[in-house]
Amino acid sequence: MGTYLITGANRGIGLEYCRQLKKRGDDVIAVCREASEELKALEVSTETDIDLTSDRDVDRLVQKLHGQKLDVLINNAGILKRVRLDKLDIESIRQQFEVNALAPLRLTRALLPNLKTGSKIIIMTSRMGSIEDNTSGGSYGYRMSKVALSMAGKSLSIDLKPKNIAVAILHPGLVQTRMTNFNPNGITPEQSVKGLIARIDQLNLENTGTFWHSNGEVLPW
Repeated sequence: MGTYLITGANRGIGLEYCRQLKKRGDDVIAVCREASEELKALEVSTETDIDLTSDRDVDRLVQKLHGQKLDVLINNAGILKRVRLDKLDIESIRQQFEVNALAPLRLTRALLPNLKTGSKIIIMTSRMGSIEDNTSGGSYGYRMSKVALSMAGKSLSIDLKPKNIAVAILHPGLVQTRMTNFNPNGITPEQSVKGLIARIDQLNLENTGTFWHSNGEVLPW
């Protein structure tokens, strides 16, 4: 049994992480801006009114944790806004960088004192951040921010290896969530998170920094 802190925990993949981890007996700290009714029903420890793009809110979260040790930090919160070349929205791209790339790095740095030898950091990125895999173009803000996030995860895996902290860079798959408009071609959050937890469980210092699909496939950068 471990202690897991999960951001973006009020719905979708984050909520499913909370559900499955609690079911198997782990302690869960759910972090979000506003708790959904589904999250409240899980009766896990919840920290709300946390905007991860705010230094003040992140500092407040750290204070609320009172130095509690974490076994796994799951940086799951993110946003997706479609930005096409013919309708380029620089502000939208900037916002996606703030939420998707900078906020996880900010939080991870702030929570380093709460991690310990053997702790794990999970970076929830996307296959859409794979340069080699990009065959359809578009989605400028999302793709660019996820590339930046994956690079942050890779650097963290190198910098934290001497501290015996491993880092996984994970793609959930195409999942039927609100972010994907419940794409019927996607897998369910339950299927996705089952695979993601398996990747987390197998994470160690030998495979730290790996970019994995939830199904175990190693993805191209």
